[in-house]
Amino acid sequence: MSEGTLIEILLVAALGALARRPPKSQQGSGELGRIFLGIAAFTFPLNAQQTDVPNLTKLSLEELMNIEVATVNAASKFDQKVTTAPSYVSIITAEEIQKYGYRTLADLLASVTGFYINNDRNYSYVGVRGLGRPSDYNDRVLLMIDGHRLNDSVYGEALIGTEFPLDIDLIQRVEIIRGAGSALYGTNAFLAIINVITKRGRDVRGAEVSAEAGSLGAYKGSGTFGDRWLKGPELLLSGTYYNSHGNNNLFFPEFNTPATNNGIAANADGDESYKFFSRFEYRDFSLQGLYGSRTKVIPTASFGAVFNDPRTRTTDAIGYFDLRYEHHFANEWQILGRLAYDHMSYRGVYVNDYAATGTPPFTLNQDLSTGDRVTLAFDASRIFFEKHRVTIGTETQFNLKQDQSNYDLAPYSQYLDDHRNSTVPAVYLQDEFSVRKDVIVSAGVRWDHYGTFGSTVNPRLGLIYSSGKRTTFKVLYGSAFRAPNTYELYYAAPPDQAASLFLQPETIRTTEIVFGQRLTKHLQLVISGFYNDLRGLISQQADPVTGLISYANLENVHGKGVDFELAGKWLNGVEGRVSYTRQQSRDQQSGTMLTDSPKNLAKVNISVPIAPKWLFASIEGQYRGEVGTLAGEQIGGFVIANATLSSPETRGVIISGGAYNMFNKRHADPGGAELMEDSILQNGRTLRVKVTYRFGKR
Repeated sequence: MSEGTLIEILLVAALGALARRPPKSQQGSGELGRIFLGIAAFTFPLNAQQTDVPNLTKLSLEELMNIEVATVNAASKFDQKVTTAPSYVSIITAEEIQKYGYRTLADLLASVTGFYINNDRNYSYVGVRGLGRPSDYNDRVLLMIDGHRLNDSVYGEALIGTEFPLDIDLIQRVEIIRGAGSALYGTNAFLAIINVITKRGRDVRGAEVSAEAGSLGAYKGSGTFGDRWLKGPELLLSGTYYNSHGNNNLFFPEFNTPATNNGIAANADGDESYKFFSRFEYRDFSLQGLYGSRTKVIPTASFGAVFNDPRTRTTDAIGYFDLRYEHHFANEWQILGRLAYDHMSYRGVYVNDYAATGTPPFTLNQDLSTGDRVTLAFDASRIFFEKHRVTIGTETQFNLKQDQSNYDLAPYSQYLDDHRNSTVPAVYLQDEFSVRKDVIVSAGVRWDHYGTFGSTVNPRLGLIYSSGKRTTFKVLYGSAFRAPNTYELYYAAPPDQAASLFLQPETIRTTEIVFGQRLTKHLQLVISGFYNDLRGLISQQADPVTGLISYANLENVHGKGVDFELAGKWLNGVEGRVSYTRQQSRDQQSGTMLTDSPKNLAKVNISVPIAPKWLFASIEGQYRGEVGTLAGEQIGGFVIANATLSSPETRGVIISGGAYNMFNKRHADPGGAELMEDSILQNGRTLRVKVTYRFGKR
């Protein structure tokens, strides 16, 4: 079956389900056919089952649409409707997280139009519209929690899997803003901005405990307390612990010899994390604190480590305090000031056999990094002449510590001991000009300065036209940069990696046209066409003589494509969305497709009520087209299906159960240059059961 045929089947089946009738075509066979037969089966009972919802049938179409239009904050640093934001925005809510059983932020992002996720059995990586470089640590996506930058000061890393330091149950909504965002946020806002909005004390109003268990020996427990007192403070406190034994045995054909246990990594896939979050608010002040630590056993023998030794592992810890003051003055000035402190630490333990004997004793290598950052930010906005909303701001990052070291324990041998600090000042200006009621021009520009390469200026411009409240048309342009991070520049630890002292920032210019159309009261269509011009893309390379890994500004890339998204929500509780992305990202010089760059992505999400007030069934189907690997091989396309049964809160109890990769589809992700494996097999079918009990004020 060709990719085109597969995608046509996917779209036809999903649209049929969204229209509340069986798909017109059930041509698929095997696992794909079973996915959409399952969707149709969930859809049939809808004529008989109805949920209790507010009676909105008496509202006018305009009033109904005003209720349904979501708002976004991170697109322009103030709340606005997604239809007027100068970007293509997706919003994922806490309700969707529960219904679809998302376990991590990576699970959530895998469902978003144009996004895809890889995993190397240590970290999860996000690709956006065909750009996902192996082992890039997600530094081309800006990740924020309540507007606080989470990308660290050493790797620029955005942690999104089990390593994400916030419990997913604390998420109120996630804002996904596509396109170049450096005009407001500077580095890392290269391909997209992900802003995680947390719950507040008022959203909990008491206490709740949660317990879950699942396949691979996984279990998790959490407790949360939150409340808001009348005319007084608001508080939220939460803690979470997670542990998974992982796969008992993982087979890697690259190590299939008797000396390396015939390619089987035994009991080398463990995963453990704990997370703490607090938020205190009083009047115009808020103080937020977060800390998360994750330890992952690595089964892939990365960076030349000894295969099948569970002592090889990484521990990532990240935390921050963020003090925020926000006030709206009577003269219409609105100000926001932030003072934040961030800390990150990384420790990798790698078991090395330098003598290449294959027998103990082996040498334990310690790979360490520490980052401390203080951020001072201030912006002010005001409406001038009733048509201009002007925002002016400044942000300075004081990177107090950007340290990296690498050494062997016994016998002791130091390979790297690098200590850095830096200061990055920035100023930005933005104007949202309402030319008339149905036309908005949004323009912004930001200046950043780095001691390593100098200054960079990045503008953006958007024209938004709204015809009534049914049609939206956006023409968008922006430029962005990603500064080479401390790890890429200065890390040098033989026998694996060399420093890359002469790196320059990689840049991107993005042009995008977004068309949104409300087809009916319940259906919304969005079509987006985009063109990306990337210069000096930083990629890993291996020296053919020494084998040392380093980084270089290797490629100039042209990327183009189109996103289609159809979303619907009905009064009887049915909701869903279907999306398809077609793109091409090619090296400008060679004309070849980038590695880990799927031409086709298709997604289906459908949630239906099975029993009024008691049970929802949600199904998710994800198709990823074939991708190239670093070795020049191709990994074929595949379809993954997930299903979740969940109950709304009843007497304080919420129960859900999920099946992930429920048809046990065999599939793999590309590997990075630090791995022997060109591709890495992913988990088969896994199950999870979760129970939450809420008590207190309701």
